Amino acid sequence: MPEADRPMPSVEVAIKVQFFDLDPMNVVWHGNYARYLEVARCALLDRIGYNYEQMAASGHAWPIVDLRIKFVGPLRFGQEALVSARIVAFENGLKIDYLIRDATSGAVLTRAHTFQVPVRMDTGELCLESPPDLTERVRGLM
Repeated sequence: MPEADRPMPSVEVAIKVQFFDLDPMNVVWHGNYARYLEVARCALLDRIGYNYEQMAASGHAWPIVDLRIKFVGPLRFGQEALVSARIVAFENGLKIDYLIRDATSGAVLTRAHTFQVPVRMDTGELCLESPPDLTERVRGLM
């Protein structure tokens, strides 16, 4: 099967909305969604064996340079949700798509993506291609 046709690595994690996540309108404050995405992103990076410790050990930082969130429906106190994260591009940076769904109904509540770029930690130089430490691990799971 050609590489482009192979499924990309993905994960799904469960979250439960806590009281401290709410805003005065009793829905999750918009800034907390980035934290939910981070939980799923770390699980995904763990799955490919290239989480933040491995990134640093490889000599690269991976700052997020683009974060987009589309709020479809609110998350509320006590609600259980599933946050999925899937790599959609990895050769010239790391693009991850996210979906937050209600755990009971499956209704889509949020769509998001992040884009991270590799930066050499020793020089601060932006890399135009992802290092083999990442690309080989992702290809190994495809």
